[in-house]
Order: sequence, then C-alpha cells, then structure tokens
Amino acid sequence: MNAAPIRLNGLFWVAAAAWLYLLYMAWGMANMDIPAAQFLMPAMVNWGPWDLVLVFIMWTVMMAAMMLPSASPMVAMFSRSAAAQRGHSAPLLTASFIGGYLAVWSAFSAIVTLAQWGLLSLRLVTPMMESANTWLSAILLISAGVFQFTRFKDVCLTKCRTPMGFLMTEWRPGPGGAFIMGLRHGIFCTGCCAAMMLLLFVLGVMNLVWIAVLTVVVLLEKLLPDKWGPWPSRALGLAFCGWGLYVLTDIQA
Repeated sequence: MNAAPIRLNGLFWVAAAAWLYLLYMAWGMANMDIPAAQFLMPAMVNWGPWDLVLVFIMWTVMMAAMMLPSASPMVAMFSRSAAAQRGHSAPLLTASFIGGYLAVWSAFSAIVTLAQWGLLSLRLVTPMMESANTWLSAILLISAGVFQFTRFKDVCLTKCRTPMGFLMTEWRPGPGGAFIMGLRHGIFCTGCCAAMMLLLFVLGVMNLVWIAVLTVVVLLEKLLPDKWGPWPSRALGLAFCGWGLYVLTDIQA
C-alpha cells in the first residue's frame, strides 16, 4: 500500500482535531459566562504560569491547524521517498519528519505566547486577544508587507514550493535524519510565514474567519508554481502595506 495516502490521512485528522480545538476556544471566548466554556481557557488578565501553558497550547494547536495543510505536498513527497528506503518503515520516518516540523512551530508558539503576555501586560492587546493600539496594528501590517519583498522571504518560499528540490539537498537517513529534515523544513516554513502569523494580533488571535483566511493565503502562496516567482508575494505585500497605511490614517484623523 502506498505510504503517502496513509500519512496524508493522518495529517488530515491531526489538522481536523486542531480545528475542532480552535472552534471550542472561539466558542469559549464568546461564552465566558458558561462554566463549560471556561475549561482550558486562560484568565482574561493577570496571567499565571498555568495561563501561559494554556495560551502556549492554544498557539501550538493553532499553528498546526494553519500550517499542516500547506505542508501536505512536502509530507506526501517525503512519504513516497521514505517508502523507497530500506531499514526503517515509511510511517515511522514520516511521523519523525512531521514531529520535527511541528517542533519548530511549537518553538514559535512559545515565543509568541511570551510576546502576547507582554503585550497584554502593557495593554497593547485586549483580554479578547486582539490589538488595542492602532500603532501596533499599523506596524505589524506594514512590517508584514515589507517582509514580502525581502530576499529572505523569497528563499524560504522557494524551499516550501519545491519539495523535490528540498528532499534532494536535505535528505538524511533514519528517524533522526527525518526529524532534522522536518526541523529544517519547519525553519524555512516559519521564515516564510511568521510575519503573517503575527497579524493575528491585529485581526484577532481567536477570530476564526481571519484564521481561515490566513490559512488559505499561506496554502495558495506555497502551492503556486515556483515559475510564478515572487510576484504573488509582492502583491500580497502591497496589500498589507496599504492596509497598514490606511490604519495610520485613523491616528492622523
């Protein structure tokens, strides 16, 4: 049996479970007066250690829900390549690769959790997890827009768009090698998309509509053929910059 469909089925169920968790979190944010909605929900203000853990879990699950769909072409190709290797099962190697990939996004989630804690303490984001400061919103939007024009973005996006090229240059044997490959792909993926993920502070960390929109944007950006070059990313960057400048007009008004 082909290993790729097996791994993609597993990837689908992991992503689906992550989205179900996000649905619960969004429902809980909107219904804090209901006891059932308070389960696994962080405090609105004055976070303690347990609240940090809950927010870290929230970000980690959210990153899995948003990024795993766009990683599916890489995972499928890796799984097919792993099936041709001898000495280790393809499912084990593929699970190791996915584990490395998610480990990078978990590290990103830890950093963003601490950032959210600081922003909440400074009252730059609201207890409902969205920007409370126009300057913060404008800076994040314009920064994300400018980042779309950088050479670093182009390099990371190319790595994400060309699974075969990545596997040919990064292949390492065994589960440990697969984990390192997953780490490296996760690093490129985070480098490509982290600026857009930070826009959740502008749009609402638990705004499911914008979470879905960003998920689709990331997916489309990665699925476009590499021959399209950087122009779709440039157009997206112009849109972010224009949005940020529009937000700044509220400050000037």
